[in-house]
Amino acid sequence: MAKEAQYTEENIRSLDWKEHIRMRPGMYIGKLGDGSSPDDGIYILLKEVIDNSIDEFVMGSGKTIEIRIKDREVHVRDYGRGIPLGKVVDVVSKMNTGGKYDSRAFKKAVGLNGVGTKAVNALSSYFKVESVRDKQIKYAEFQLGELTNDPDIEESGRRKGTKVSFIPDETIFKKFKYRSEYVVRMIKNYVYLNPGLTIDFNGERYHSDNGLKDLLEEYQSEEDMLYPVIHLKGEDIEVALTHSKTQYSEEYHSFVNGQNTTQGGTHQAAFRESLVKTIREFYGKNYEASDIRKSIVSAISIKVMEPVFESQTKTKLGSADMGGGLPTVRVYINDFVKTQLDNYLHKNPNTAEKLQRKIMQAEKERKDLKGIRKLARERAKKASLHNKKLRDCRIHLGDMKKERRLESTLFITEGDSASGSITKSRDVNTQAVFSLRGKPLNCYGTSKKIVYENEEFNLLQAALNIEESLEDLRYNNIVIATDADVDGMHIRLLLLTFFLQFFPELIKEGHLYILDTPLFRVRNKKETIYCYTEEERVAAIEKLKPKPEITRFKGLGEISPDEFKHFIGNDIRLDPVMLDKSMSIEELLSFYMGKNTPNRQEFIIKNLKVELDKVEAE
Repeated sequence: MAKEAQYTEENIRSLDWKEHIRMRPGMYIGKLGDGSSPDDGIYILLKEVIDNSIDEFVMGSGKTIEIRIKDREVHVRDYGRGIPLGKVVDVVSKMNTGGKYDSRAFKKAVGLNGVGTKAVNALSSYFKVESVRDKQIKYAEFQLGELTNDPDIEESGRRKGTKVSFIPDETIFKKFKYRSEYVVRMIKNYVYLNPGLTIDFNGERYHSDNGLKDLLEEYQSEEDMLYPVIHLKGEDIEVALTHSKTQYSEEYHSFVNGQNTTQGGTHQAAFRESLVKTIREFYGKNYEASDIRKSIVSAISIKVMEPVFESQTKTKLGSADMGGGLPTVRVYINDFVKTQLDNYLHKNPNTAEKLQRKIMQAEKERKDLKGIRKLARERAKKASLHNKKLRDCRIHLGDMKKERRLESTLFITEGDSASGSITKSRDVNTQAVFSLRGKPLNCYGTSKKIVYENEEFNLLQAALNIEESLEDLRYNNIVIATDADVDGMHIRLLLLTFFLQFFPELIKEGHLYILDTPLFRVRNKKETIYCYTEEERVAAIEKLKPKPEITRFKGLGEISPDEFKHFIGNDIRLDPVMLDKSMSIEELLSFYMGKNTPNRQEFIIKNLKVELDKVEAE
């Protein structure tokens, strides 16, 4: 019989604020990551600091925020009111301390729970806060949340405001790197939501005059829009929407008090509901909700008194009330959309006509696909029961789903060999594997019907659970893992075409990645070095003299499971797939995946010559 575990007073332990944050960082900042994903912890740390500066702007103090990131060191400077000098240390090191508990100082702020900068402090190897007000300055320095320097208040001629500097702790955020693309995306959201605000990031200035209208035009090119953006503004609400010519599913950008609620919440659900209701009443027809919302690209921002979020990372709104004596979120949004959208459509008959044609087209396509969709779903259900294309992860079981959803990953691989290596190496809790059979179809120029008719696409769509929208996306990260050869590159290109053609919002929202695996293994009896480039291989050979063993990995299946676990574990390298706004999706796909155009031939010949010249020079 097993010996009963002892449970005494000695087992009871109290943690101070920084110990608790460092022991359970996921409770405060979500997943950790290395910076390859936009929701990795290092961006949450940055966001927590910027949020405080944004709140100063919202309260009418400070129109400029300066952000500097060099290597791994971050500086955020605002020109707001400045932290009261006697509380500078407390607000960054004592839990439940902050001005936002006093609604007179911060009416509709994001950071309401007094945790944000404390988490940044505790998770940083170096942290410094400076406050200037009343011609005086006070600063304090910390290491891992421990106060290391606390000088007295001094006289100062600097402009009032607050500056926070920090370096994320490398023992927690391993081999991390700030990607400027993700920082810029975050900054653009801030300026779209706060017209009149200027953010200077490493010398580049960002500003918006048109709010959410500018946001949609950033995500959707003019050529891809069915009609110009409908832009509606109220005192505590702003809405922008259009319909896409090129994508099929729904796309939402939602915000509460300036916070990007990537998982939606009560406000997003209310908007979707009120949109359908208003459209039905305007046209006097009981259109299907899915037909009305198909291909919609939209954004909604509301301001709520003391919002309740479902986690510290504030990605989903749980509040039902607006606060301040206003009606519920649902009623408030419904009344606003009903009045403002109805008025807009009456005043803009061309837009109203285009929208109705779009709805009727969606209705026809849905009816045409009804039979094949039913058959495809049955086929996908049967396939998920009887074959092993999808090796799922445990995150979708029980309570683990909510706790670790942001860590969920689906690897899309080619063939049994590669999928076998990844399956044996993966973290079964958070990583799933989908195995392709052969090369996918080039789906450029095809209709959604092909997704249901093609077994590979149908099963992939079912595995991701994205048939209608991204709201129920089962995996936060979708990783294309193909061999580092010509066939592997071709398969990667065909998969990218599939996502761009039918689900571009997956890419826009930062869910799609390419797995970077080593090309070479260079080793001797004492050391093994994995090389991702030719330059790294040369350096490794030089380091491991004399004559080390060199292996070229042509396929993922050639890498043993024991080795592979390093490349999809803590040391995983992911290259995010991003869209360049300078070229529309249609132009992009037409150029690379359309018929063999003279322009593409010229492009290939020109770049091939450049590569050959490089080889000859070497």
